[in-house]
Amino acid sequence: MRGLAIIAACILSLARAWSFPCVQAPQEKENRFAALDSMMVQYLSAIQGSGPEDKMRESDFMIGAAADTAVRRHVALKLFDHYKEAPVMGDEAVAIHIYDRWFASGDIKMRSEFDEMDAKLFADFNRNSLIGMKAPVISLRKPCGGRMSIPQGGSCSILWFHDTSCGKCKLEAKVLPSVLEKADFPIVFYAVYAGQSKKEWRNFRRNFRPENKKIKLVHLWDPEMESDYLSLYGVISTPKLYMTAPDGRIIGRRLEPESLAQLLPIAARIAKQENDNFNIQ
Repeated sequence: MRGLAIIAACILSLARAWSFPCVQAPQEKENRFAALDSMMVQYLSAIQGSGPEDKMRESDFMIGAAADTAVRRHVALKLFDHYKEAPVMGDEAVAIHIYDRWFASGDIKMRSEFDEMDAKLFADFNRNSLIGMKAPVISLRKPCGGRMSIPQGGSCSILWFHDTSCGKCKLEAKVLPSVLEKADFPIVFYAVYAGQSKKEWRNFRRNFRPENKKIKLVHLWDPEMESDYLSLYGVISTPKLYMTAPDGRIIGRRLEPESLAQLLPIAARIAKQENDNFNIQ
């Protein structure tokens, strides 16, 4: 923690020093930003293991500590860009918080109108399906034409939004069955087709067949887009892979097959704990 405090103090020192631009030439200002960015990279790396709430507080503190408008904007953009694309699952919540608190409020301006639109789209398409939230319930069509609301409680669920014309989806369709073989507890796998071709979807259903008996496979689609799953689950592109606990909480998002495999043992423990609690009650 001492190391974090030292880095944070350096960042604040640089940010406050930059608040006196009258004594700095353009080249000096550019160098100051470079030094500030370098310190921020170290600090963000150091707090990577902290939770989203801590990162939100740290971000607000860093942004608010910069007295100069240009510095505050630079710091805010740096933090938003970092958390928007951060490798840590769940950090999207931090980017959304920064957008809502500093950009959507009008306190700080984005780089351009296009960047503002892109940031708003990112926030709106991700704010409803963050880690720890109850998964949005959506009503989709079955292959036979009936409807089903998902995810349903009682067991862990995987929601996989895919398209037969998507190259990455095709790769994941080949890898996912072997990943699912590692599951030794009940899971409902919802394969949600995001395309429009009944023929292609029918062919896909014939070929995509995980063999693990613990996996209950359910194929669904929403050709009329009545469920609003695009915005509720941020399906701007495919594939999108989520996992929920038996109580409906989202425990995995932005998953790849590799990260899904790593999450399965954790999901098994969560499922067992929730089942034990239910039996005690």
